[in-house]
Amino acid sequence: MQRALELAKRAWGETHPNPMVGALIVEQDEEVAEGWHHQAGEAHAEVEALRALGRRPAEGATLYITLEPCSTRGRTGACTDAIIESGIQRVVVGAKDVNPVHAGQGLAVLRKAGIEVVSGVCAEECSDLNLIFNHWITRQTPFFAAKMAVTLDGKFAAASGHSKWVTGDVARADVARWRRYFPAIAVGANTVLCDNPSLTSRIDGAEWCPRRFVFDRQLRTAELATLPQLYSDAHKDQTVVLCSSAARSSLRQKLLAAGIELWEMPSAADGHLDWQIFRQRCVDAGIIGLLIETGPSLATTLIENHRVDYALIYQAPKFIGDSSAAGIGRPRETRSMHEAIQLSEVKHAILGDDILVRGCL
Repeated sequence: MQRALELAKRAWGETHPNPMVGALIVEQDEEVAEGWHHQAGEAHAEVEALRALGRRPAEGATLYITLEPCSTRGRTGACTDAIIESGIQRVVVGAKDVNPVHAGQGLAVLRKAGIEVVSGVCAEECSDLNLIFNHWITRQTPFFAAKMAVTLDGKFAAASGHSKWVTGDVARADVARWRRYFPAIAVGANTVLCDNPSLTSRIDGAEWCPRRFVFDRQLRTAELATLPQLYSDAHKDQTVVLCSSAARSSLRQKLLAAGIELWEMPSAADGHLDWQIFRQRCVDAGIIGLLIETGPSLATTLIENHRVDYALIYQAPKFIGDSSAAGIGRPRETRSMHEAIQLSEVKHAILGDDILVRGCL
């Protein structure tokens, strides 16, 4: 199953809105074929593995697959049919299908056909592979995740705003990996003004550019004499700026003339972006997952108001030791640890000298 997971990850970030899935066939304790789902509309992992085998499986062969096989027809045929027709007599499954309409149905179909089924092998790891898909398929709303890098005392930068770099090379490479996982990425205007980021991901020498969002209600980023990278690079057609109706017309025209798409968004009662409407706009645009790279102000707004579903927090083993340096939060007059905002389904990773803590909000 660990090998099947490795195969699934070969399509890291490529399969939306489908899950990443890996499969392999074992005969007499030896792997003889493998496959993975490459992208939506193409063959599923178990069908890929059966095709790679190119013959009828030997007696006693086992199919390992990271996700319960589908039992209904979509753009491709039902994988349970392909498995039954192949003659495979044993199937080992990682995670069950999270779709309540299908959950357990594929396993039941295989068992009814006389196939031995073992499920739940490395289930947590197999499920964790598809955070975006699992959220989308069960809630029909995009998966919003906030990413931040902080010191041990929770600071994003020095009091001057200097933040390069909070974390080390290994952690920053991991950020690039997560950027590749999400179909869209977002930052606030302050991040664009301070850091002029590209928000692309470079893995194994290949550059990937997701859909890029900038939260800039007053279009402050358009006031710069030289437009930021996001508005002028080779991927500028991937950039969308979210602004309010109060943003100056001249700044709107400046961005539109540069080829930048604008989404005018209403404000909620608290004066911030109306996140419910933004989520629906993402649904309409076919965006099922968004990584929000936050500074302290945006992180505070998102976390305190429960506007994101997940958090990825990179923590460096260093102290700023300056109370005037920006961190998460504002005066709340908390009286108990029961008021703390708690992560669940927590995962940890050691990345060089830094630590990644991630989980559901």
